[in-house]
Amino acid sequence: MGFDPLTLKYDEKGLIPAIAQDASSGEVLMMAWMNAEAVQKTLETGKVTYWSRSRQSFWIKGETSGHVQELVSFRVDCDRDCILVEVNQTGPACHTNRRSCFYTEIQNGAEVITSEPMAD
Repeated sequence: MGFDPLTLKYDEKGLIPAIAQDASSGEVLMMAWMNAEAVQKTLETGKVTYWSRSRQSFWIKGETSGHVQELVSFRVDCDRDCILVEVNQTGPACHTNRRSCFYTEIQNGAEVITSEPMAD
């Protein structure tokens, strides 16, 4: 009996949040959205596939940038309303050319940039 993506809890737009984490370091890299078909494509291909809300189309991470996410592990949380994908990340995960999208930290009430863009 295989996994059925339709058993997950999607929001009213048919989307579920997916957090990408580096499989080696444990660093949280990014968060994006998947629909049931993106979940299926990710599991079938091993290439992490998201749903782009702005483009209303599938987005295979790294397809144009080369900064691919190779699926290592696919996990579902206890409420079945969030996904954790552990990945082997090639290059930066963030569109700002940083390793992680989570580079802004609030320290003593102020925003602090914790990492600079990676060199090309």
